[in-house]
Amino acid sequence: MFQVNDIVVYGRHGVCRITDIGTISMSMADRHKLYYTLKPMFGHDAVIYVPVDHEGSVMRPVMTKEEARELISEIPDIECVWSVNEREREAQYKEALRTCDGRELVKIIKLLYQRKQIRVRQGKKMTAVDERYFHQAEERLYEELAYALDIAKETVETYITDNIVALGR
Repeated sequence: MFQVNDIVVYGRHGVCRITDIGTISMSMADRHKLYYTLKPMFGHDAVIYVPVDHEGSVMRPVMTKEEARELISEIPDIECVWSVNEREREAQYKEALRTCDGRELVKIIKLLYQRKQIRVRQGKKMTAVDERYFHQAEERLYEELAYALDIAKETVETYITDNIVALGR
């Protein structure tokens, strides 16, 4: 069980601080259950209530600075698999976002970046679906890396590039 003030990654809400654990008095809530009260750390004024015993959502501790640096060093070696079937590909995107797994997010970002480059060479734009998932994956990954590395989210892309270049890759 998480504790108050723990920093977690929670589904589509990204990096959040647990501000309270307890019952809540809302008409739709079970008054006998314990809930985590989550406050997103990046630009969201929302408050999220998650049952402590809820198994359907992914909630995990935010990666450590060492884990963030390790993930960045592995980016050149992380392979992405392209599916020709659009529905299957979109299902892969959704699953990667649902799991909140940094390596899966990197796969989506790399895959969609490569696809964008191909489409640009063909004189085409990135599809709306690809663009939406690309930005969602970037947001989730960059928020967590920014928090773990204690840097501004706006500098994460440059930080990644600089570190990969420094590794000679």
